[in-house]
Amino acid sequence: MASSKLRGLVVGLGVSAVAGPLSSALAQTAPAATQTPSPPAAAAPTAPAELPDVVVAEPSAKAASKTKKAPSKARTVPEADSPSSPAAADAAASEAEAAKDPFVFQTNAFNAARKDIFTQVGTTSFSFDRDALQALPQGTQTPVSKALLQAPGVSQDSAASGQLHVRNEHANLQYRINGILLPDGVSGFSDVLETGFINSLSLVTGALPAEYGLHTSGLVDITTRSGAQEPGGAISFYGGSRGTFTPSIEYGGSTGAVDYFFTGRYVMNEEGIENPTASWDAIHDHTDQEKGFGYVSALLDDSTRLSWISGVSVQNFQIPNTPGLAPKYSVPGVPGFDSALLNETQFEQNYYDVIALQRKIENGDYQIAYFSRYSELHFNPDDIGDLVFNGIASDVQRRSFLNGLQADGSYRLNAFNTLRAGFTVSAEQTKAISNSSAIANDGSVSNGLFDETSKLGWLIGIYAQDEIRLTDKLTLNVGLRFDQMYEYVDANQWSPRVNLEYRPFAGTTLHAGYARYFTPPPQVASGPTNVALFDGTVAASSCPVGGCGLVQPERSHYFDAGITQTIFPGLEVGVDAYYKLARDLLDDGQFGAALVLDAFNYEKAVNKGIEITTKYNWGNFSAYGNVAIGQQKGKNIVSNQFLIGADDLAYIADHYIFTDHSQTITASAGFSYMWDGTRLSVDMIYGSGLRTDTGIPNGGTVPAYTQVNLGISHEFDNLFASPTTVRFDVVNVFDEIYEIRDGQGIGVFAPQYGPRRGFFVGVSQKF
Repeated sequence: MASSKLRGLVVGLGVSAVAGPLSSALAQTAPAATQTPSPPAAAAPTAPAELPDVVVAEPSAKAASKTKKAPSKARTVPEADSPSSPAAADAAASEAEAAKDPFVFQTNAFNAARKDIFTQVGTTSFSFDRDALQALPQGTQTPVSKALLQAPGVSQDSAASGQLHVRNEHANLQYRINGILLPDGVSGFSDVLETGFINSLSLVTGALPAEYGLHTSGLVDITTRSGAQEPGGAISFYGGSRGTFTPSIEYGGSTGAVDYFFTGRYVMNEEGIENPTASWDAIHDHTDQEKGFGYVSALLDDSTRLSWISGVSVQNFQIPNTPGLAPKYSVPGVPGFDSALLNETQFEQNYYDVIALQRKIENGDYQIAYFSRYSELHFNPDDIGDLVFNGIASDVQRRSFLNGLQADGSYRLNAFNTLRAGFTVSAEQTKAISNSSAIANDGSVSNGLFDETSKLGWLIGIYAQDEIRLTDKLTLNVGLRFDQMYEYVDANQWSPRVNLEYRPFAGTTLHAGYARYFTPPPQVASGPTNVALFDGTVAASSCPVGGCGLVQPERSHYFDAGITQTIFPGLEVGVDAYYKLARDLLDDGQFGAALVLDAFNYEKAVNKGIEITTKYNWGNFSAYGNVAIGQQKGKNIVSNQFLIGADDLAYIADHYIFTDHSQTITASAGFSYMWDGTRLSVDMIYGSGLRTDTGIPNGGTVPAYTQVNLGISHEFDNLFASPTTVRFDVVNVFDEIYEIRDGQGIGVFAPQYGPRRGFFVGVSQKF
């Protein structure tokens, strides 16, 4: 079994190798450099290890560098710096860095140039650098979804319901790796991305600038690690409670003008998804997972870099059981069934590849990328048990294969204007298959209830924007975006974006923004269903008069404003408020035993809230705390109505209700202290509770909870010639027993509990 899993991992990375010929072709056709750019200013000194940083995104670094001196009213060109000026000192330091390691210097310059292609003016960013990720309890064993729970306004959910919600939105997150969009997959509860390959991780929220389309509740901005900057490797073993065993390996380096970094990880435990009961150990909840990541970049010349990114995730899950359930239906020839013996499983696999060409030109930069993603999910029912307890047993498969192009560029028109423009185009082939058996109304079993939908869909987006430095303290970013979708429905929208950022004096930043958003539904979850297929069975449902509507794209107006203030050196506080008006609000839910999500729309919706953040850094001590208050409400479900019970549907038609993932209060906090090579880390999350039914759909909440985690690690410098790190972690220190879901609510099928207390140890050896 282990060998087959390793073969699966190798094959997954092998699929990515098709990028090789295209890489060669791009290298041969890359334009020659017209000018060798001068070295940029030296990087800022490295700060002490910190926990996540909350910042308001600054204007373009390169644009800012052109306005170090305040311009006169006539906007005269600043005088040249004297040999003793700070700029001259920076230039000298930069030349010294280049002489010390020219390749690392060039790599850093390309990374800075790539960052400047995009802008985050007027938004709020909560960031983890590499040290902050390592400072988390569980360190880089922490999945990306769990790390993001420490950001403001991010609430926890079950794996089956998407794992997390940003500002009370369901999903609607976009992920980018090195600036390149990572398209959605079909996975119900897999963590495709691991923190092991991440150099920096940021959650960007607010009124997003025009280059960020499609999913807009937040941007998860990921920068990969580099072998040139971190040469060498490490082998790690991590394990503990509930059968957890996680070996991993990473290795990176550089050869000539080529930079590379690879990671691989195997995960095995007995709590693959949340336990549906409060028991210490779940029943039938084994998982084994293989994940890999690769990054290779080559400098073709002083102005051109070609990069390849590849990732694979192959995961198997048992679906956990709830013992003692009473049978609901009688199956001919089956006298009884123990619910603890149900045998439902789910298989998921995801592969993604990116080839990107980045080029620096005079006064500008651009990046062109090809991306590809294959994603598959297969739910296997218990053919008899599901009939006994649910009246229906469905074998469900979903597949998606997507290819696309993305291009982004920036041009510094003058000292006051930076122009940006770009486009994305993608084609996605999806297929959804279900093969079901159901209890007929006469007590017999109806077999062979087969349904299949497939679609080749297209998404096209184009944008342009201008970042204008009105003064050295005031920056305005104005953009316009157009999106077109050709999926199960065809639709488009022009979307203006405006952001303003004001820094009246040192330590104070105010921002405000407006964005018009257009969010297409996930194609694989929004196809039509043959509702009549189940007529005459206990699984029968119906559409309202006029039929069930097709899932529509969400359209919204989004307003955001906030301030961050440095109280004294090391202490920063921030407040951010948002308000969203949506039409055809998208939501997803689990409607049946199969752990897959189906989409539907609320005709009207309102989402509003406020976030308060604090952070403190002093020497080797860092701390942060976040509190968010918010709510999301929707009215009148207008698509896929057959998923909703008739009584609930009638009530929602005339009343605003909370969405099932709306949580009133969400909080997180943590601290880290390093002393003589030993690091102590503590973090916590608090939730006032997701929604449940109380006679009114989603009218109540599950009880509030607090989960505290602890980690201790120590690095030995010379234990085995190279550094060795050992760690001890405790998840849910106080063993608080709490429900994330209680099995009630719109689109909620089964209870899920948070993790019970767990003890884990790990060792990592560098080489």
